[in-house]
Amino acid sequence: MQSMEEIYRQHAQTVYRYLLAQTRSADLAEELTQETFFRAYMNYSSLRDREKAPSWLCRIAKNTYYAWCGRQGRQESLDELDLAD
Repeated sequence: MQSMEEIYRQHAQTVYRYLLAQTRSADLAEELTQETFFRAYMNYSSLRDREKAPSWLCRIAKNTYYAWCGRQGRQESLDELDLAD
């Protein structure tokens, strides 16, 4: 059975490259990769088949990216509001 540390070592670059392709930003891809592995660590017990770790991580990365996009959309919506009286 693989530990979370082993899974990180084996798959961090794959997750990073996936997120880099989505974001086109090295800094953002790195940030989201860290968030992805934090979420994976917190939910490690839900990974029943360690052989499926790469697809499990990419699904977490995709959801992390979509959550980031959603936060950006809400932030932009607030920025567009005219708060001046």
